[in-house]
Formats: sequence, C-alpha cells, structure tokens
Amino acid sequence: MEAGQEEMRSGQERMEKGQEEMKGLIDEVKGEVQRKIDEVEEKVQMKVKDMKSEVKGKIEDVEHKVQRKIGEIGGGLVKQSSWTVFKTRFDVVSSTNGWTDFVKASQLVASLRGSAAEVLQGIPADKLTDLTTIEKALESRFGGSHLRQFYRTELKTRSQKPGESLQVLAVDVERLMSLAYAECPLDVLESLAVQFFVDAIRDEET
Repeated sequence: MEAGQEEMRSGQERMEKGQEEMKGLIDEVKGEVQRKIDEVEEKVQMKVKDMKSEVKGKIEDVEHKVQRKIGEIGGGLVKQSSWTVFKTRFDVVSSTNGWTDFVKASQLVASLRGSAAEVLQGIPADKLTDLTTIEKALESRFGGSHLRQFYRTELKTRSQKPGESLQVLAVDVERLMSLAYAECPLDVLESLAVQFFVDAIRDEET
C-alpha cells in the first residue's frame, strides 16, 4: 500500500516538474517572440522615420520650386502688366497643386513684386487672405479694362519708325489690335487693322 502511495507521489512530482519545465519553456518562447516583435517594431519605426524624412524633403523641394515659379509669375505681372496672363498661369499652378482658396491667397500675396505688391497696401489686413478681394484689386489695377484705353491710344499714335520694315510694323499693329480691341468681331478687327496700318506707314516725303 505504502509502495503504491510512494509511486503516486513520485508520479505527481514528476508531473509537477514537467509542468514547471513546460511553463519555463513557454515563458522562454514568449520572451523570444517578444524580442522578435520588438526588433521588428524598431526596424519598422526606423523605416517609417526614414520615409517621413524623405517625403518631407521632397515636399519641401516641391514647395521651393512652386514658390520660385509663383515668384517668377509675380514678377511677370509687373513686367507684362497683364493680369489675364498672370492669372491664367497662377490658376494652372494652383490647380496642379490642389490649393485651397486660403492657400491660393497666401501664395498670391507672397509672390507679388514691385507695383503689383503695392496693390496690397490698399487692402485691409483682415482681407489679405481673401482670394476674391485680392484678385479684384489686381484686376482693377492690371486688368484688361485698365489697359485697353492705353493700347488704343498707342495704336492711334503708332507710326512707322525710321528703318522699320512694313512687316515689323504690321506685326506690331496686329499685336496692339489684339490688346486694344480683343472684344471686337474678327471682320471689324481686320478692317480696323488695315486702317491703322495705313495711317502708321511713314510718308517718305516727311
């Protein structure tokens, strides 16, 4: 009887020992798995960090290029005094970059130079981020309606310069016509162009 009980105790001890060994093995496996997970997480975080830095660098590069391009366009507004040309190019850039009206206004203000930037002085500070207000101010200063009379006057007083060929004169008359009478029908434009061209031809006797 005692031998049987001893054997049972021995068997129970072996079982408990086996359970402890199994538990230790499981804990060891868990520890190894956790270490692997930690290593993977660390590598992923480093990779994400590197990717963020790379993306940030590319974004900054694009922003610099866009800002430089907008600056060139803004300078063009001063040189060309053409709001229509400027706005067309600005709209293309802003559409390509998916800008909101707020961002458009900010970029527009930052890009203006010279006399174009002076227009901003007449806009209230709280309206300098309002795209419509800024565009209306620039339209009023540089728009076609402002320049149309100027081009018409230049066209009326245009005369052939000494040594200027008729071909060059014709090209310039055509250029001024397109700026001064852009809203006129084609047949009217052609008729006016001929008249202005004839009037501009230099009298050889004078």
